[in-house]
Amino acid sequence: MKIRNLAGRFAEDKDVARRIRTEHVLPAVEAGKKIVLDFSGVDVATQSFIHALVSAAIRRHGNEALRHLEFKSCTRSVKSAILTVVDYSLEVIDA
Repeated sequence: MKIRNLAGRFAEDKDVARRIRTEHVLPAVEAGKKIVLDFSGVDVATQSFIHALVSAAIRRHGNEALRHLEFKSCTRSVKSAILTVVDYSLEVIDA
């Protein structure tokens, strides 16, 4: 799934992220299928965008969700936002 086609070079729209989560991320994770989130062409993704995109799947399915999510072609900034959200989402489970 090409994130740039849906969210642009600056991925910040949480409504777009929620739609991707609802229509693609959660169904794939819940079906045990891999979903590739391709960030090529995305310069920046806000933490709130990434949170809306994947946090619910991680909170519901824990580390199992991460086995089905692949983050591709991430800039350093995008990777940092993803790592922050993943760490936070996993901490919420452990709390």
